[in-house]
Amino acid sequence: MGGTNENQENKVDVESTVKRNPHPDFKTVESSRPLWSEATFKYTRTPNPDWKVGQGANDGGEGLKKGHVEIDPYEPGRPAVFNYKLLISAIVPRPIGFCSTVSKDGTSPNLAPFSFFNVINHDPPLFVFGFSGGFDRAKDSCRNLVDTGECCINIISEHYIEAANFTSINTPHGISEWGVAGLHPAPCSEVKPSRVKEAIFSIEAKLVETKEFESRSMPGKKSGVLAIVEGIRFHARQDAINEDKNMIDPAILRPMGRLGGIGYSRVTEGIELPRPDFTEVSKNGNAGEFIKPKA
Repeated sequence: MGGTNENQENKVDVESTVKRNPHPDFKTVESSRPLWSEATFKYTRTPNPDWKVGQGANDGGEGLKKGHVEIDPYEPGRPAVFNYKLLISAIVPRPIGFCSTVSKDGTSPNLAPFSFFNVINHDPPLFVFGFSGGFDRAKDSCRNLVDTGECCINIISEHYIEAANFTSINTPHGISEWGVAGLHPAPCSEVKPSRVKEAIFSIEAKLVETKEFESRSMPGKKSGVLAIVEGIRFHARQDAINEDKNMIDPAILRPMGRLGGIGYSRVTEGIELPRPDFTEVSKNGNAGEFIKPKA
């Protein structure tokens, strides 16, 4: 559910500053684009299947002809939000952590997508969330996670991307993101927050620790919170998991990634590249001149 009025005002202020939507009339722009294609996931060759050790980029050196602009993130007059917009457009695609939490009293469930999210370890299974603002301006998800120590992470797939995106709405206090999105809660085993029944893969998780960060551009102001959570239960849809329960089929998962602004990406093609082995590569006579001890 939505948070306090103060939290809602903060959300509105942030959105007006970030200006994610570059289109005055999004629906008009969208209607000019091709229809969604029901593409089948497939593997393709790499751009250069004949790549050899030491060969470098596969663009024939075109990239080396381009110059670069150096950017100081703290240069005078540069708003901090510029760094936000730059990073979310460059560090792509990013996995989306669709996080469900519940308030300490258990009466207010919350569901929200986060693109500052990733997995960082497997033993134990650890994941990170990045929340904008400090504890004094904590989003509902962050506040609930800190208060209860629990959450559920859901991976967003094509078949419910519109609903998932709609949970980012700045709902007034008392209105559930679950309801406006039309998604269905399913019970978890070890944590109180519900998992998204439509999700092909979900993770029950408990809070390990948090760290609050201070703004560089506005010293004294808290600008973000890092939360580390540990996965304690996994839920995988039966048709997507293999017999050993150690692999999700990407053709069924159909994950959505986050781009900059209001952009998302879909995964319709993949490539496979074996990890090179030094001993095997060293046997190749042509590789000798590239394989030298570090200076």
